[in-house]
Amino acid sequence: MINIDEVLNNISNENLVIPFGRISKISATTITATGLIVAIGDVVRIESQKHIYSVLGMVASIHDKYFDIVPFSFIDGFRIDDKVFLQKDGLSIKCGYGLLGRVVNALGEPIDEKGPIKDIEENSAINKESISPLKRGIIDQKFSTGVKAIDAMLTCGKGQKVGIFAGSGVGKSTLMGMIVKGSQAQIKVIALIGERGREIPEFIHYNLGNNLENTVIVTATSDESSLMRKYGAFTAMAIAEFFRDKGHDVLLMMDSVTRFAMAQREIGLSTGEPPGRGGYPPSVFALLPQLMERAGATPAGTITAFFTVLVDGDDMNDPIADQSRSILDGHIVLTRALTEQGFYPPIDLLQSASRVIDKVVSKEQYNNFLKLKRVLSLIKENEVLIRVGAYTKGMDKELDKALAKKDKIRDFLVQDTSSTYTYEEIINQLQGVVND
Repeated sequence: MINIDEVLNNISNENLVIPFGRISKISATTITATGLIVAIGDVVRIESQKHIYSVLGMVASIHDKYFDIVPFSFIDGFRIDDKVFLQKDGLSIKCGYGLLGRVVNALGEPIDEKGPIKDIEENSAINKESISPLKRGIIDQKFSTGVKAIDAMLTCGKGQKVGIFAGSGVGKSTLMGMIVKGSQAQIKVIALIGERGREIPEFIHYNLGNNLENTVIVTATSDESSLMRKYGAFTAMAIAEFFRDKGHDVLLMMDSVTRFAMAQREIGLSTGEPPGRGGYPPSVFALLPQLMERAGATPAGTITAFFTVLVDGDDMNDPIADQSRSILDGHIVLTRALTEQGFYPPIDLLQSASRVIDKVVSKEQYNNFLKLKRVLSLIKENEVLIRVGAYTKGMDKELDKALAKKDKIRDFLVQDTSSTYTYEEIINQLQGVVND
């Protein structure tokens, strides 16, 4: 027989009341609320009494008696005194092998109309600490991309972080597609942050050939909120970390770091941060290493990351490009001048560099790389003299040899977007060009 008095005594009064706060102020990008005890990064649910719907938001700043919320979606229809409920502590996403072949948003929710994601193994926090320096693996194995100019002259290693720097319309996304198709990575995670909506299906169709095998795409388009664009990058990194910890070599492609930084700039300025260099508040420059340093090698697996950086007005020293270059282990610079000459991929090899090339290639290949770079440097140094006719053949024997190889070097470095090469084929071609 049930003792009613005992049951009633065991019921906690705290469980009978769901605490909530109320909106005290609304601006175009943030909501200010009071009445809840929250922490930075907490997820809250904001309920509209007028339209009977709710949106999720994240606590971005806390003051003495109130806190600021950045919503994940539009805030039209909300008003003062609408309720705010604490949803959960921090953001997490569901990870598993069921993500492969799917397209998800910044919250890990499928948007490809293929139904719910199955084979989920765990909930993974979006915000994590980067790998401890002493737990990082040594980068000593090459990572083949299938792109001749990169594999021969800017050879990457498994676990390396590389930036692709270029102005708008120069060909970053196309080069991304070539690397995704040409690399031999076991798992590929692609983050498209701040892109135009039409570019998502076009990237899948043209750049990937509608082949999403062993690939996960995370999207946060330009029309979505700044919070979705910010956390789209962290969601992609969390997914890559899940597969890395399962023992895989993962390729992470992110386009673009600049739009990710712009999203944080919107959030920072809306919550009262002072603007700094280039109009970016301090939180932007703190956030970049928090994201990028999470890639790398561990004893379990590797994340080799390529981050595209949209440089402002083709200025390679703009704030985001400059900060990114200092964090990354290499940079690939695409130039508009080469694009206008029909040279593709338009990689300026003299401005680009891989900081691990000498650790992952043979001594013979490294010497061939240095020889070819010397040839390119000689041609570049004397380009003006040659064009105006001020140079006569025979004045410099080394330059004469370099000019004799110019056409063959161009044929080697130019590559059709649909072509891929094995690493061995590329190295043999490099040796043929250098020793001709």
